[in-house]
Parts: sequence; structure tokens; C-alpha cells
Amino acid sequence: MKTTKKVLGLLLAVVLITALLAGCGKTGTVLQMATKPMTEQYITGSIMKTLIEQETDLTVEITEGVGGGTSNIQPAMEKGDFDFYPEYTGSGWNAVLKEESLYDESMFAKLQAGYAEMDMTWTGMIGFNNTYGLVVTKEAAQKYNLKTYSDLAAVSNQLTFGAEYDFFEREDGYDALCETYGLQFKDTMDLDIGLKYDAIRQKKIDVMNMFTTDGQLSVSDVVVLDDDKGLYPSYVCGFVVRNEVLEKHPELQAVFDLMENAITDAEMAEMNY
Repeated sequence: MKTTKKVLGLLLAVVLITALLAGCGKTGTVLQMATKPMTEQYITGSIMKTLIEQETDLTVEITEGVGGGTSNIQPAMEKGDFDFYPEYTGSGWNAVLKEESLYDESMFAKLQAGYAEMDMTWTGMIGFNNTYGLVVTKEAAQKYNLKTYSDLAAVSNQLTFGAEYDFFEREDGYDALCETYGLQFKDTMDLDIGLKYDAIRQKKIDVMNMFTTDGQLSVSDVVVLDDDKGLYPSYVCGFVVRNEVLEKHPELQAVFDLMENAITDAEMAEMNY
């Protein structure tokens, strides 16, 4: 809890003292960090920059919102253009190591071994898991005692499901969900991704897909269901660092250790909001 409060406090510091930090200018080695074009990546990147510059003599330059995310950042890491970046375990497993199986955290040692072959290390595992999920209205959850995806099976024919177009087309999307859990919804609704939370708030739909760290999740009156058959892979966020950087600057490890299990899904959702 102490570490979590310290990190969340540092987030406020990022907002309040950015101008001061920019004016101070540190001397010495400059590390290059990349982030993907996502709010939570901007947040975790800013926290990490602040921690490193507070705890060491190193300076961090961030290339924010790299288009293409993993597909462009990873090759740049291999070339040495970037020194580290926040990544998700499931993305590393499938997009970088090209594994076809669904990732769960019991496979972390294999993930780490795969990256070791590229002279890179996973460290500073932040704790939150930005994976796919399902929510239902609080009213439906109470009426039908819904706690898991499996609970939906008996009552799905009385409920309307909403999602963005991509979810209905994706291999691990709607069809896989229904097949795995035996779901047959009364109706479905194709929604713009930015309007889903409005639709469930207005009771136009009863169930919808989401990401577990969605900003709007933190202020919505919905219930997150448990993926009890493990349909969706784990996407725990941590930092991928080139081994050469850790060897040259061993003081960095203590800083990455400060991020271990520092932020929960709910806290990340609140910060994203």
C-alpha cells in the first residue's frame, strides 16, 4: 500500500512539476523510452521517467505514442534506438515471440527466456492487467446473480449484447465467446467504441465487452464478470529493457523494483479516466 501511494503521488508530481523538470536539465547519460499511443502508456511512461530522474543521475527522453505500438517499438529496441518501454505480457508472447497459444502468467518464465535470447529483460511488473472483459448492468447482475461468464449462459437469451464492430469480427471476439461459454443472446448491437458506456448506462444493452482498465469503467455503474474459463489471455503491464542498459546502469534495477505490483486494474482505470 505504501508503494502504491508513493507511485500515485508521483503521478500528481508529473502533472505539477513538468515545467520545473524541463527547466532543470540533468547532465549525464540520456535513456530513450518509447510508449504506445494509449493514455495508460503515457501515464506509466511519465511515472517511470519521474522515478528514474528522482532516484538516479540519469535523464529519460520519451518518444510518446509510437504508431503501430509493439510492431514498431520492438524492432527499434533490437536496433538500440530505444532502451526500454512499457509492454504487455500477452502482446510480447504473441506479437514478439510469435507464439500461437493464449498467454497466462504461469508462462512468464518462458516469456522471459524468449526475451533473454534477444538480450532483453522483463522487469518492473506494474500489476494491472489490461485484458478483454465483460460487464453487465448492476440491475442484471443482481436480478440473475451474475458473477462469471458461465453464469450468463442460463440467461443470455434474455439479454442484449453490445460491442464495437471489430469485436464481432475478431477471432477471439464474439463467436469465440459464445462458443466457449454457450451464450445465445436475445439480440446484439453494433456500437461505436466511444458510445458503449452511454449505451449500457441508458439500458440500451445489458452486456458489453470492455478492457479491464477502461477509464469510463471507474465511473460506471456496472459489474465486471469473471472469465472463469480463461478465454482471454493475460496482458499484465511491465517494462522491457535492453540488458546492455541494465548492465551499464545497475542502479536502474532498484527503480524498476519500485513499480512491482504498484498499480491495480481499478487504480489504472481511475487514472485513465
